[in-house]
Amino acid sequence: MGVLTVIAKRLDAAVGPGLMLLYPLYASLRAIESPSVIDDQQWLTYWIIYSLITLFELSFWKILAWLPFWPYMKLLFCMWLVLPIFNGAAYIYENYIRKYIKLGGFVDSNYTEDQRKILQMISLDARKSVAEYVEKHGWPAFERIIKVAEREAKKQ
Repeated sequence: MGVLTVIAKRLDAAVGPGLMLLYPLYASLRAIESPSVIDDQQWLTYWIIYSLITLFELSFWKILAWLPFWPYMKLLFCMWLVLPIFNGAAYIYENYIRKYIKLGGFVDSNYTEDQRKILQMISLDARKSVAEYVEKHGWPAFERIIKVAEREAKKQ
């Protein structure tokens, strides 16, 4: 029983580095190579949150040393952030962070609310290209492109 007790007491040290650093590192490298923005948001948000946790630990280490359950709370929270069945970092991004992100400086205030919503759904690089296209050809031309893309997507 002594071995199991030691493993249980040091579970955070045994599992933590792989779960909190190695897997996110691997997944971040895969996200960089994928064309999807969704996994980029997941892993960038994870690294931001993990950095904040680390700064918190470094700042309050004297207090946290008195809390024997802190490493396990951190491990459980990081599991929620990292594991694909939970995607906690993406949840935090969608429900808390995204509300406070403003459009980039290149988006003009001349757009209607619906047009702004469309621009917010795409990446910053694509948003910049769309803004340039709309400036050159007008918003109706861009709306025609969207309708054609929607028809093509329904065909497939």
